[in-house]
Order: sequence, then C-alpha cells, then structure tokens
Amino acid sequence: MAMRMLAAVGAIVIGVGTVVCAERPAVAAPEPSGTEVAGTGPCTTDPVATHEPLVPKTLEVPIPYPVITVLPPQPPEPEPSRTAMELPPNPCTSPCPDLTDLPEPPPGLAAQLGVPEVLLQPKPFHFAVPGPGPDPGPVPPPPAPVQPPVEPAASAPAPPAPRVGAVREVAKLTGAHSLNRTDKRWQVDGTDLGIMWESAPGEIATVFGDTVGRGFHPPGGMGMDWRSNVLAFSTDRELADGVTYDRMVTDDRCHAAEVLSSRKLDNVELTTIPTSGFALGDRQYLSYTSVRTWHSLPGTFFTNYGGIAYSDDHGQSWTKDPYARWDNIFGLANFQVSAMVPQGDYVYMFGTPNTRLGAVGLARVPKNEVLNTTAYQYWRDGSWTPVGGFSAATPVVDGPAGELSVRYDQARNVWQMSYLDTAKAAIVVREADSPQGAWSASTPTTTVRDYPELYGGFIHPWSSGNDLYYTISTWSDYNVYLMHAVLE
Repeated sequence: MAMRMLAAVGAIVIGVGTVVCAERPAVAAPEPSGTEVAGTGPCTTDPVATHEPLVPKTLEVPIPYPVITVLPPQPPEPEPSRTAMELPPNPCTSPCPDLTDLPEPPPGLAAQLGVPEVLLQPKPFHFAVPGPGPDPGPVPPPPAPVQPPVEPAASAPAPPAPRVGAVREVAKLTGAHSLNRTDKRWQVDGTDLGIMWESAPGEIATVFGDTVGRGFHPPGGMGMDWRSNVLAFSTDRELADGVTYDRMVTDDRCHAAEVLSSRKLDNVELTTIPTSGFALGDRQYLSYTSVRTWHSLPGTFFTNYGGIAYSDDHGQSWTKDPYARWDNIFGLANFQVSAMVPQGDYVYMFGTPNTRLGAVGLARVPKNEVLNTTAYQYWRDGSWTPVGGFSAATPVVDGPAGELSVRYDQARNVWQMSYLDTAKAAIVVREADSPQGAWSASTPTTTVRDYPELYGGFIHPWSSGNDLYYTISTWSDYNVYLMHAVLE
C-alpha cells in the first residue's frame, strides 16, 4: 500500500551530502485567509493542520515471504461503479458521519509510554507462474503502423537559471483538517502526488497516487481501503489560499473511486501510479506506470511498463490502451515515468527510467496519434527521429530526476520543468525556450531542510507570471500540500 518508504527516504540519503548546497530561504508558514485559522480546512472549528513528526507514532515493518502464484492472463478492466454525490452546503458538515466520524481507538501501551508502536506485517512477495485464464474476448487491432521522418531541429540557448524568491506553504489539500476535508468527504485520509492538468476550460483535474482511508497512520500510506489512485476536480482560481475541490470521482457514498485498477500483487503488479494528465478535446489522457515492486535501495523501484490510459466521459471511467505502452526491457528502458504536454501540433513526452535516479529523455507525437507508439519521434543528437526508438533518446536533462512535472507557460513563452533532484535533496525548477532545450541550470524551490521526507513538485497549470504554485508530498505526513514560490 503505497510502499514507497525507502524510495522517498532516498531524497535524504542520496542528497544528504549536498543539502548545504541547495540554498533556499526558509519556507514561511501558511497565511490566514479571511476569518479562517491558518492551516485549517473550511471549518474554523477544525484543529490547525500540523505536520507529523519524523519519529512516527506507529511504524509498520513489512516482513516479505515468498509465494508461488499461478497467474492467469490480465483480465479486462472491471466495469466501473459510480455514484453521484452532492456535498452539503455547510462545509463543516460531515456528509457521511456514519462512515467517517468513528470513535478513535484507545491508546495502546506504546502511545502511553510515548514511544513508536512497531507493527510487524507479513507481506507476500509473489513469483508468478502463468496459468489458464478466461477468454478475454475480441481485442481491438493495433493502430496502423506509420513511419515518421527524421527531422533535424536546433536547440535554443539555455536561459539563465530561474531566480526563486520567497517560498511559502499555502495549505494542506488532503487528509484530516485539510482545506478539503477529504477524509470526511471521500475517505481519502492519506494520499500523495497531486498531479494537475486543465481538464476543461476553467477546470483543473488532480490525480493522486496510492490512497488509504480508515485506519490511516503515517509514515507512508499505511491503513485500510487501499486505492492505487483517485481523481478530483476543481474550479478554484484563487490559488493564494489553496485549492478547493468541487468533487471527486466516487463509487459509493463518500468514497473516492480507484480510477486505474492494479493487481496489487508484489513482484507482479503492485500498483499503478499516475504520472501526468492532459486533455485533447473531450478526451482526457493519463500517463501512468505499472509498478512491479518497490526496491530496498533508496530512490528505486521496478516497473513493468509505462502506459497511457484515456477517458471519454470526463474522467468517470478509464481505459488502459493495450498498445500505448513502453515496456521496461531489462529494467533499463526510458519513459517508464513520463510527463506529457500538448503544445502546438504535438504532444511532448518527457520521461525517465524506473527509479528517481535517471536522466530525462524526450519524444513527441502528433496529437491525433497519441496512442500509436509507431508515430513517436524521439529527440536524438539534434534530430527528431524514430530510429533507435525510445531506448536511444538523448537526455535533455541529466539525472537524477524523479516525479517529473513539465508545462508550457503561454504567457511567458517558456517551458518549465519541476522534479525531485535527489542529489540536491530538493524540488528544483528549470526553464527552456524549446522542449529539447537547452535547459537552464536547476534552482531549488523546496528542500529537505524544511520537509525532510520530500517528494513530488507538480506544477499547477494556472501558475502565472512570477507566481509558481506546485504540490509536494512528504513521507512522514503522506498527504499533499500546495506551495507557492515567487520567481524573480
């Protein structure tokens, strides 16, 4: 269940020698808005949202044990069950108190003594043996192959590194006592990432990673009701006081639905993590990665493939395209974790291998061929070319890079990239005049000095001018926060 503890801790372990070099002013605390108390949700009677201490109250220690699993072929995606939900007019009202306002269990002995409670949790580690499965029925044919040309294209000179001024934490967006009270409204007690895109004019979609509900206890996504991902929508343009979610995709009363399924079998397919989203007309797209297992080495994980899913009903249901996939050959393939950005006639795909340690490659595809992998051209040695495929793309940004977020700033006519740099132990930002670069040097925005178990760094599409809004997650909190940085 979102077992990224060691992967997230890699931001500390790998970058500990360079934390001093990641110069950033201290992050300011959230500012009050109107009559609200800083850090609370929409209800001023809620306690102030605080960050969890690094020494946890409860620590789950997974104990892996091998299991031989007879694995049938991948079944079709389950038919989604969806329930329309209307929030009460008073934001302080819990819409489903019978589900979410349950009494807290009495404190255990460890809590009474003020020491962490250590829970040993046996976890199966599966070794799969192919088995018979049901006939999946007719499978749509793959797209007709195309042969895109080799097209030389010059890189633009690298602009100066962005100058980052004041940085502040705006609001806690998810979990208990957050701006959106997601624990009370949608049983989203713990989650991470917060990847945003403009899903329609005046609307922002936000997709989250592994999510837990009842019994949630950090660090990490520990608890019950595990969903690999959930999806929210917002029309809130006043970012200075946070982002309010109008709705989430739900499958029951006060319950956010998992929108991309996963097998949830460690060493087969543990989870499916969204990596970016975008809209073309009435169709929504999600890039995602199928995670095979989290590694014990900090900052690393092993994927099955990077893929693309799409929705034609505004995010209510999603189809994982069976052909729009980049297999993780020998664990070395690029574009396992991708950020896809439509601009002009193309959709640009920035990608890294599995782990948070690889360099950033680049590809592009005509907008009408997004699901056709033969139509992609990869940036290689000064040309857009299909020759060599995704394994031969020239890095446009050197590693280590994790959790990519890329956007094109229409107002300033520049490209922006944000990601976790584990060497600098910080979320950093770069800029470029063209997607192939050259990209500027990186500038830290948020560092582990302020958020010791930091990851994420996903840019809000409505950032403008000098205002850069982005989301971060921390392992100790395992929830999502909106940040604001001033670009000078």
